[in-house]
Amino acid sequence: MNYKDFKSGSDIRGFGLGDSSNPLYLTDEAVSRICLGFANWLAKHCNKAPGELSVSIGHDSRLSAQRIKNAAIGALTSVGISIIDCSLCSTPAMFMTTVDLGCDGAVQITASHHPKDRNGLKFFAREGGLNGSAIEKILEFAENATFESVTVKGKTESVDFLSNYAERLRQMICQGVNAEEYSKPLSGIKIVVDAGNGVGGFYAFQVLEPLGADVSSSQFLEPDGSFPNHAPNPEDKAAMKSISQAVKESNADFGVIFDTDVDRAGCVGKGGYEINRNRLVALAASIALENNAGGTIVTDSVTSDGVTDFIKNCGGIHLRYKRGYRNVIDKQIELTHQGINCPLAIETSGHASFRENYFLDDGAYLITKIIIKMACLRKNGKNIDDLIATLDEPLEERELRFSIESDNFRNYGKNVIERLTDYAWRKQGWSVVPDNYEGVRISCDKDNGNGWLLLRMSVHDPVMPLNLESNEIGGTMKILYDFHHFIKDFDMLDISCLRELLI
Repeated sequence: MNYKDFKSGSDIRGFGLGDSSNPLYLTDEAVSRICLGFANWLAKHCNKAPGELSVSIGHDSRLSAQRIKNAAIGALTSVGISIIDCSLCSTPAMFMTTVDLGCDGAVQITASHHPKDRNGLKFFAREGGLNGSAIEKILEFAENATFESVTVKGKTESVDFLSNYAERLRQMICQGVNAEEYSKPLSGIKIVVDAGNGVGGFYAFQVLEPLGADVSSSQFLEPDGSFPNHAPNPEDKAAMKSISQAVKESNADFGVIFDTDVDRAGCVGKGGYEINRNRLVALAASIALENNAGGTIVTDSVTSDGVTDFIKNCGGIHLRYKRGYRNVIDKQIELTHQGINCPLAIETSGHASFRENYFLDDGAYLITKIIIKMACLRKNGKNIDDLIATLDEPLEERELRFSIESDNFRNYGKNVIERLTDYAWRKQGWSVVPDNYEGVRISCDKDNGNGWLLLRMSVHDPVMPLNLESNEIGGTMKILYDFHHFIKDFDMLDISCLRELLI
């Protein structure tokens, strides 16, 4: 088994259902060795013996969660580590066990929004989620080391930590809204929660309802790892259509949708107005900048030009960085350590990290901030979407993905980007956007599509995504025709999806 293949950025990802004929199947042995690799890393990081460590373990609603949890607990207790078993829990809540319960580390068993047969592991220390280099060390240790059990095994204690975490969010809303009826700040507000059959159902019953909100029209709150209704993903069009329709049909004031493990979120305004991707970035930025004039908002590379203008008009600075939630968060942390006011890092996928919240990407925290603002706006007869009424949005947007069929796909992709950059400098009506951190972003003037394109390498896969937007109907097709003239001669790029559009 090649353990390094389980690495997916700063996560461990594989298959939880199936059998060992799949090279990425997370067998009990693989899970055990990976968790022992984490134990070794954590002991060194904390400068403690394994028997002095405490680690919390939780999981989302996936069908393979219990099996993987049992393997993880068995491995960690075999070297003397004390375990706090949090059972069904969100990923952000698992990190918070290091804050509220004093755990040295935490393990979350999740594969986020991926299909039901997938699963994985996320690791936390008290400083936050582990980065990619730490994951590499853990996997190297897992593959090569020999392990010996200790005589005195670690003890396991069960804790309903998700209830503790929900209480924290309730207190946050009470303090933020500061209503006359302090303990019922959401009275008279109807909110639809869509948990996608993941962990997020707790937000309806343990956070919103006790504060007076009407959550009676909420849907898919029951944890079910077969995900029978829609993909638990705020970026998924069918999922957003579902929550939008539920808000509209029930005449609710607001809608919330979470991914499986609640580290990402999207929302819906009154009348079914979808607030995800660029709209969510703008909304979160407007809230983060209220007491942070001049602050820098870090986003991923595919945010619209309108977002840049919106952040500027809110008194902030927009740093359009790289795709990958860890990339935007790590940049936020780096800027903060340099003394730069950076209250928010947010990816269009819905990962959002507020500096005040331990630089943690937490969908429930993001939604809580938005609900507080919504409740305060209601006092003045305003809606939450009024905050982003001035956001300029493109009339068209597309994403295409080109597979790279070269064994050395990273060098091949790098060459494509370099040659496109040179081409753009020479092409009339195109200009290379400065201060770009990923791939090449090109502005196209009004005679050449009236928008922009971004070609980059995928964070993990042998794929080149192409994102483009236009401020006119038909503009993206103009840009694609020009782009095809450049890209058509790269014989190791599968551009069949582009050719089909241009037929």
